[in-house]
Amino acid sequence: MVSTDKMYRYLVPTAMIDSDHPDIIKKAEELTTGLTDDIDKSMRFFYFARDVIQYNLYEPRSRPEHFRASSTLARGKGYCVSKAVVLAALCRAVGIPARLGFATIRLHIVPVKLTEIFRTHDLPDHGFAELLLGGKWIKATPSFDIEMCRQYSFIPIEFDGKKDAKYHPYTMDGRQHIEYISFKDHYDDVPIERIAEWIEPFLTSEGKRLLLSI
Repeated sequence: MVSTDKMYRYLVPTAMIDSDHPDIIKKAEELTTGLTDDIDKSMRFFYFARDVIQYNLYEPRSRPEHFRASSTLARGKGYCVSKAVVLAALCRAVGIPARLGFATIRLHIVPVKLTEIFRTHDLPDHGFAELLLGGKWIKATPSFDIEMCRQYSFIPIEFDGKKDAKYHPYTMDGRQHIEYISFKDHYDDVPIERIAEWIEPFLTSEGKRLLLSI
């Protein structure tokens, strides 16, 4: 169980997980009307972040506004990290401890555009939310929206608040898809400089221009 002092870090607003922003508070209240159980609330938040916030892998990731929950909510689109930040902010807004986790993943299905941006099929900045539910941290990955899953035969990531919700290793039609290579540390806010350090060595010049504004 997480100590009270450590848990406080995962409940308060931060620069990017701005759970005190009026739009985040309003959305959290709208989504949880009539709900009293934290797992039910977290499920409602997960599916909102997964499906209402559209997935776009090619979102820039160098400035606070690229990650800030209220900004992503207003844009209505984001990539894995920014979508996870929305989920974490909604959870903190109703008193559910939430933090961010990161991993390196390997893509076995690689869009052509991605090869113009990354010199590798291993993405070192995959981000997800971790929610404290039932006394344990649960991984929640609200990345691919349901429409994208239907279009590309990806298996949707489902979340029940009791077990980890992660990428599936295969697609609906049996193609190898995503492999977890390693897990990194946990953070109470988005480590923007660390993300830039992780990805910069693997970016093409075009990738640096698009993602890091270099």
